[in-house]
Amino acid sequence: MSHRAALNSAEQPDLELSVIIPARNEERSLPTCLASLFIQSEPGFSLGQQWEIIIVNDDSTDKTREIAANAAAANDGVILLDAPPLDLSSRGGFTGKSGACWAGAQAARGRHLLFTDADTIHEPNDISRSLREADRHKAVLLSYSPRQIVAGFWQHAVMPLVFSELASVYPSRQVNDPVSSLAAANGQFILVEREAYFAVGGHRAIGRDILEDVALAHNIKRGPHLIRFRYAPEALSTRMYQTTSEMIEGWTKNLALLFPKPIALALWRILDLLLFFGLPALALGLYWLQPWQRSVILLLWVRTLWRFYSRVARSNFPWFDVAVSVLGLPLFVYLLVRSVIQHRIRKNVEWKGRTYDTTT
Repeated sequence: MSHRAALNSAEQPDLELSVIIPARNEERSLPTCLASLFIQSEPGFSLGQQWEIIIVNDDSTDKTREIAANAAAANDGVILLDAPPLDLSSRGGFTGKSGACWAGAQAARGRHLLFTDADTIHEPNDISRSLREADRHKAVLLSYSPRQIVAGFWQHAVMPLVFSELASVYPSRQVNDPVSSLAAANGQFILVEREAYFAVGGHRAIGRDILEDVALAHNIKRGPHLIRFRYAPEALSTRMYQTTSEMIEGWTKNLALLFPKPIALALWRILDLLLFFGLPALALGLYWLQPWQRSVILLLWVRTLWRFYSRVARSNFPWFDVAVSVLGLPLFVYLLVRSVIQHRIRKNVEWKGRTYDTTT
């Protein structure tokens, strides 16, 4: 099926959940994602009866649409939609992902909407558990940060640095606190109540936001509603980037928006690098130092190691990735500066073959 009319506002949703997958050129990831979703059905929670999957093809040029069409033909409860064409010249339009999410939401029949990316892998029964978790915590929006699957040296070294900073800027305890104005979500898994989603305008209201997940969380929390955000490796995993070049493009798109002071952050990380390698070089290279002076320098180095690795450990990455992350500092600094240049000087970013104007 390639089309479904939007649910009339007078109609009541007749399913518990609609899983919405925006997909642009995801032929490598979509089959695994769908396979992990098909095994979610359990007694009382059957695909096609209690929930549905809506795949929104976002003008893909690979086999994404063919994969989605085959899945829709073979499985009751799987729907294929085509996202409306984007008008990238329009300041009031959509980014590709937001446009696809909005198209899927309008066609959804679920009382809850789960927006999940095509590169995610869902553990058995994680969706039904997430519904119970949201209900237990009275959360209108529940978002999971997945376990990250990385490949290649630079991903192993850089990704822990990014996620440790995210953990520092968006601590779950503060995000989940209804008194705090801080809001965050991970677009790889956002479960939201249908009524609250449409009440704040859904993805239509944040159509041009590059960080559509964080923007949606802000709108829901200002609703005002409770939101819940946490690291959930037992529920979900993802491989965000297949190559180093994809990682560079992806973080260039996001870092200047995710961190309030990206240049200051870059300078602090440069200082980390200098202290990490410079202090032992001073202690061992300056022959005229007294033993106590060498000891003081080495103690400062140990303190630097402790502070750096304690911070990176917040990323929840394996010990090896945390250990080699210091070697990723130059690339991380480059990504921060590159992101600032793209957003604040060139006023545009590229993602998946499209260029978005970031002029505010």
